[in-house]
Amino acid sequence: MAGEAAAAERWVGAAVDFSEGSRAALRWAADNLLRAGDHLILLHVLKDPDYEQGETLLWEATGSPLIPLSDFSEPTIAKKYGAKPDAETLDMLNTVARQKEVVVVFKVLWGDPREKLCQAINEIPMSCLVIGSRGLGKLKRVLLGSVSDYVVNNATCPVTVVKTADGK
Repeated sequence: MAGEAAAAERWVGAAVDFSEGSRAALRWAADNLLRAGDHLILLHVLKDPDYEQGETLLWEATGSPLIPLSDFSEPTIAKKYGAKPDAETLDMLNTVARQKEVVVVFKVLWGDPREKLCQAINEIPMSCLVIGSRGLGKLKRVLLGSVSDYVVNNATCPVTVVKTADGK
């Protein structure tokens, strides 16, 4: 019986940067993907590590341990990892956790978002990943490189890219 429960456990990943694009991706995941008993792992990548934060030095290579939503909602804990979650996203996540009966955890990573998201997908047995689109134009996407394009082409699990309501 315990083996059946473990087999049914799903880890759904979502890349979050606390932008409107990542909130749109979270809303889409909540409406279309998440079901009771799922684990929602939010991957937050910081491009420029703050080496004055002790946690950055400690966890830079592997990323932070999994941080429960209740802990990450505490400003002092989020700040310890260099994250700045907004109230709207935290409220949405608390509502999703309660209504959908899912376990929500954060993992903070430091470095290039493209590489770190793919690394996390390889290290955590995710069923899928949901990522928002920043809506870069073709030129900016070529010059800056699209995180979502890279992840779609290099991830080892299915990836869903969610555009914001304005089509970007």
